[in-house]
Amino acid sequence: MDKWTMDYGITYELFVLFLTLMQIEKASRILVENHIISSTHLGRDVKVDFYLPVNVSEPKDMSLLLINDGQDLIKMDFKSILEELYASDAITPLLCVGMHCSKDRRNEYATTGILDYKGRGTKADAYRDFVFDELLPFVRETYKVPSFKEKSFCGFSLGGLNAIDIAWTHAEEFSKIGVFSGSLWWRTVSQHDEEFDEDKHRIMHMKIRNGGYYPWLKFFFETGTLDETADRNNNGVIDAIDDTISLIDELVAKGYDRNTDIKYLELKDGRHDVPTWGRAFPEFLKWGWGEPGVRSSEFGAGSSEPGAASREH
Repeated sequence: MDKWTMDYGITYELFVLFLTLMQIEKASRILVENHIISSTHLGRDVKVDFYLPVNVSEPKDMSLLLINDGQDLIKMDFKSILEELYASDAITPLLCVGMHCSKDRRNEYATTGILDYKGRGTKADAYRDFVFDELLPFVRETYKVPSFKEKSFCGFSLGGLNAIDIAWTHAEEFSKIGVFSGSLWWRTVSQHDEEFDEDKHRIMHMKIRNGGYYPWLKFFFETGTLDETADRNNNGVIDAIDDTISLIDELVAKGYDRNTDIKYLELKDGRHDVPTWGRAFPEFLKWGWGEPGVRSSEFGAGSSEPGAASREH
């Protein structure tokens, strides 16, 4: 019997096996691939990052999540977020696709068919066509998944506005929508114009009010109490929260259940920034794709005095 065995009661071979098993346990559960898609619709190359769960036995049982502002996923270390959730068996297999924005973000990430009061949003239709005509076919062909269990769309700020616009106007294609600090103030008339009426001129609110009812759709909204300081109607509630709550009210008026169809997460001290969205993203993933018995936690709710952050207008 060697000294190792006498001192520790185990053989060297068992120790090596133990280390090997530990390495397997620590092995990555996510494969990140980076691609460039040359878009005819947008007239530019689009950088797209794919976060693939490994060891998926049945690809057809995998869901697809499209994410605007994919460059922000890198900043929030999205891969680690997914690794932790998969390690704890918190979510079902989900292929996440992060599309990087361009310098012309305010024209691409907007509402289709309707420009804002400054004439912004001129490329929103082209971006929608990129998603359906170029991105989705690329995903299916590259990863050999002809159809997914479900498709969903989310985004941050203007990217959130664009995500809910595309998913709402093409509801037959999607099941869930995620909006983080969404630019739901997007409007056809300046708030400084005498004729401005927030009930009439906020574009996404108007689209939902005039749209149909799609009972399969589920909605996730996140705001932060420090998202901004603006309070255009002087009601004591910052616009980011006000616009989100009123959009939820429009959905409820359509027939959606406030408790079962809609998740609203208000983060105390949450700001209009990537760290805040990184805090909220695990809750979104557990809400939408949680394994049975796993629910998103109720944290950070409540209100506080608005802080110094302001959003893009």
